[in-house]
Amino acid sequence: MKKIYTLILIALCTISVAQKKNKFAMINGIAHVGNGTVIPSCLIVVDKDKFEMVGSIIGVRMNNSGYDTVIDLGGKHIYPALINANNVLGLHDAFNVRATRDINDVGYINPHIRTLIAYNTDNKIVPTIKTNGILYTQVTPRGGMICGQSSIMALEGWNWEDAEFKADDGIHINFPQYVTRSDDDKDDKALKNYNDQLTILNTFMKDAAAYCASGKAEEKNLRFEAMRGVFSGDKRLYIHTDKAKDILMAINFCKTYAIRYPVLIGVKEAAKVLKDIKASNIPVMVVRVHDLPDKADDDIDAVYKLPAMLQKEGILFCLSSEGDTEMEAMNCRNLPFLAGSAVAYGLTKEEALMSITFSTAKIMGIDKKIGSLEDNKTASFVISEGDILDMKTSIITSAYIAGKPVNLKNQQTELYLKYKVKYGIK
Repeated sequence: MKKIYTLILIALCTISVAQKKNKFAMINGIAHVGNGTVIPSCLIVVDKDKFEMVGSIIGVRMNNSGYDTVIDLGGKHIYPALINANNVLGLHDAFNVRATRDINDVGYINPHIRTLIAYNTDNKIVPTIKTNGILYTQVTPRGGMICGQSSIMALEGWNWEDAEFKADDGIHINFPQYVTRSDDDKDDKALKNYNDQLTILNTFMKDAAAYCASGKAEEKNLRFEAMRGVFSGDKRLYIHTDKAKDILMAINFCKTYAIRYPVLIGVKEAAKVLKDIKASNIPVMVVRVHDLPDKADDDIDAVYKLPAMLQKEGILFCLSSEGDTEMEAMNCRNLPFLAGSAVAYGLTKEEALMSITFSTAKIMGIDKKIGSLEDNKTASFVISEGDILDMKTSIITSAYIAGKPVNLKNQQTELYLKYKVKYGIK
């Protein structure tokens, strides 16, 4: 009997080990690494949640016994998981119902507010975003001067704890917007309001810097405590600003308070101060390529051309899809096509891909884990029949987050198949 029990135990252990094994290879695909490199005929090995090997299959003799599965991509394109920066995805359901909106909070100075715990994995918009290859999102707060802390989430999981990729990656500031002074009373009031906002912001930053420099406080201040990571370099400081003068003010602001990892977001008028941005070495997030300029005398395609201008100047940048709050979350599915539009205005396809993968990861400080198809990085990627930046050819056939397949079905694809059958469309 003991021998029988021993044999059963060995068999169970063997089954357990076999179930834990999760190693597969993909061959004969076109790998867009994400850092500007393309491998025409690739061999990619995934071991559990990491890339074990990313390279060319040319000259390699395959030994299939070492893998659970060998997938022949047959010329399909494989890309790193796309990253949706600076977005409210997952923070609201029915936008017109106040109880479902966690986009902004009461108050003007809220560095301690966290989007992490407000993220809803059951949001019905999320599955429609994954269909276009976007597998990570930076859940970003809005409202007030200091909005709160963003977090980076994987678009998969039962709850926010499962989806968490990087908690509290940075604090977001809506930088005061300068107004031109005139004899008009309204403009005078606006200028006074602008100066008041600057005073409030600078007072808070000075007090927070002093608080953090003093070491461990006897009485904790939650707002100041939240700023510790910004001064130590553990968190980014994301500054939302568009106008040229405000961009220059924001750059000086970062120098004044010795911010180690600042990021400029928006920068519609960056073309006017490219040299200053380059000299500051501050990366930028461009907001929506599909947008109009703010001034009537600007080129109609000024925003479309901006990514190529930043690339030419050697400024680290990425693309985001921030927009009208009601539409922002659902429209972020178009992120790859924003990058595609930037190709039409001067970027190469691989540079455009970098702006929604590797460059985004680098700006947010997660490039050692995701953003490109490289050895020992998290195996998050998408496979497409054609160019992922072109809406005509982008057909995502499969996607993986940390080595696990992602369900790409959503309500829209179900309705598409339903009515395709009904009307006999092939």
